[in-house]
Amino acid sequence: MTPLVEPAVLDLVPADSRSAGVGSANLSSASCSWYAACTRARHEKKVAQQLEERGIEYFLPLYRSARRWKDRRKMVDLVLFPGYVFVRLVLKDRLRVLQLPGVARFVSFNGHPAALPESELNALRNGLSRDMNAEQHPYLTVGRRVKVIYGPLSGAQGIFLRRKNNCRLVISIDAIMRSVALEVDEADVVPVF
Repeated sequence: MTPLVEPAVLDLVPADSRSAGVGSANLSSASCSWYAACTRARHEKKVAQQLEERGIEYFLPLYRSARRWKDRRKMVDLVLFPGYVFVRLVLKDRLRVLQLPGVARFVSFNGHPAALPESELNALRNGLSRDMNAEQHPYLTVGRRVKVIYGPLSGAQGIFLRRKNNCRLVISIDAIMRSVALEVDEADVVPVF
């Protein structure tokens, strides 16, 4: 049985397996928020599979990395934020997620699960769905803040970095204190004051 997917969500989900998301048929987008679920170590993909089986909308950002062993090299999909899976649900339904084997808790402030800004997750989903080069980056809070005005990350805000000949936009998710760096063209960004 295939769950219904909202058209806006469908556009953000890539065709390949580098990031994942599934829509839920019984939730309206106005009453749902994104939350970060903490998982046991190395259980992110298994939790994502269980969320998909239960029809709960989730987002597990993955990136491709070349790994070398003694006898071979291989491209593997790694979790961009180890220990976290993002879920979109009504807060009263959080028990459906907490009962899954592998889920430890939600990221919380003052004892209440913290809703994540949808703009940050949408920017990340847009970048990953367009096969942009993404990688983990140390958490940043200071630097030259910019807004992307053109391209797949249009509307995203982050910190602008130059590394050798590449320009990168660092998107930080404050609730989990993690960042991701995506390659952008310098002409596509404007400073935010």
